[in-house]
Amino acid sequence: MLELEHFLPYRLSVLSNLVSQGIAQTYQARFGLSVTEWRVIALIGRFPGLSASEVAQRSAIDKVAVSRAVNNLRDQDRIVRKASPDDGRTRHLFLSAEGERIYQEIVPAALAYEQALLSVLDSSEFNQLNHLLDQLQQRAAAMIEPGSDNDESAD
Repeated sequence: MLELEHFLPYRLSVLSNLVSQGIAQTYQARFGLSVTEWRVIALIGRFPGLSASEVAQRSAIDKVAVSRAVNNLRDQDRIVRKASPDDGRTRHLFLSAEGERIYQEIVPAALAYEQALLSVLDSSEFNQLNHLLDQLQQRAAAMIEPGSDNDESAD
């Protein structure tokens, strides 16, 4: 019998949702950003010049949701798209001055949230958690069939 409360994919999904809700309080009220919009800003702030496809790939967010977030952020003048000099079809994403301001305000709050969340772990537990998460992420990636575009949650 499946005991959902002990089923790892379910537990990871619940934890992810709780953490996302907690950190979302930092940027939703102040900046009106959705979770996906914040993740787009965070990735472009860290890796300026990504394409929307690269954002989707790095964040494991479905391409349609990323495209919607990119369009919303462009409409709000928080990011800009620039054509690639090598390939006119590819558009690279960059933070606008407003996007950079938001990024610089949210990052310290996000890091403080992370620190508060992790405060229940000692350094050994933290290192072990990172190691285990790396192992699970690699295994989960290896278990995805090549060529599949599985955007559905597994819980």
